[in-house]
Amino acid sequence: MKNWTFPVAVFLGGACFGVLSTFVKLAYEQGFELSEVTGSQFLVGTILIWLLVLFTKKEKISIKRFILIALGGIPMGLTGIFYYQSLQTLDASLAIIFLFQFVWIGTLLEYVIDQKKPSKQKLIAIGIILIGSIFSAGVLSFQFTKISLIGMVWGLIAACSFSAFAYVSGTVGKELPPIQRSATFTIGGLIITFLIFPPVFLFDPNTVSAIAPFGLFLGLFGVTLPPLFFSIGMPYVGAGLGTILSSSELPVALCMSLVFLDEQFQLTQWIGVCIVIAGIIYGNKPHSIRDSNKSQEEMKTG
Repeated sequence: MKNWTFPVAVFLGGACFGVLSTFVKLAYEQGFELSEVTGSQFLVGTILIWLLVLFTKKEKISIKRFILIALGGIPMGLTGIFYYQSLQTLDASLAIIFLFQFVWIGTLLEYVIDQKKPSKQKLIAIGIILIGSIFSAGVLSFQFTKISLIGMVWGLIAACSFSAFAYVSGTVGKELPPIQRSATFTIGGLIITFLIFPPVFLFDPNTVSAIAPFGLFLGLFGVTLPPLFFSIGMPYVGAGLGTILSSSELPVALCMSLVFLDEQFQLTQWIGVCIVIAGIIYGNKPHSIRDSNKSQEEMKTG
């Protein structure tokens, strides 16, 4: 693959996450509960990606190795649970701002675990993106006394979990083909979801048929596609740059909430979206990718 395909893959993975909050909100409006939304999402998404595995090249791995890689999908499952929990008490356009803190958490995680000091360019890009996120989420015009504290906490926990998954996507199971690797991640996400929320809704045919459209959409964009895109791109761009590219989810989430939830946006919010996009472009300048690739090679040979 050409170098540009790797950052594009991560960018698309983040964009997929951006569409989720709107449809989770719509599911809540239809009376569905968190357990039903997350359960149907991971069940359908896991089935879809394993169907793809049947028609692609696979590598043989030991049961021990399979379990280890599957455990890497646990943060993905937890991210959905934590984020959707925050959406129960926060507007979609506000919940995304707390999840969005993964932009700097991911770089911090990479520094703590790999001792990889972020470049000046990454730090500037993160600063630009965070400033843009403040404007785009309309935080400056909100009455902070009306913001749910528990919703904020769940959103920040989701950001930590998302950062952990971004890191795992770039480090665990890199010897496997992307589809097989991402499918193995989904097993871990499915198991942790069903452990926290036993899928009792599956025994009610009416609930299953009603939640099916949401499960299909959320499963595709929340479980099948993101780990696949991250498996393709993260090993080459690294968690630090990867979290910058994943910030594509913010403008996507805001645009989706505008169209489908009829949330009102101010001019300053659109300016914020433009600032975020500028930060992504700045953080993804060509020499940044070369530096990231160089770091990946050093990790492999070091």
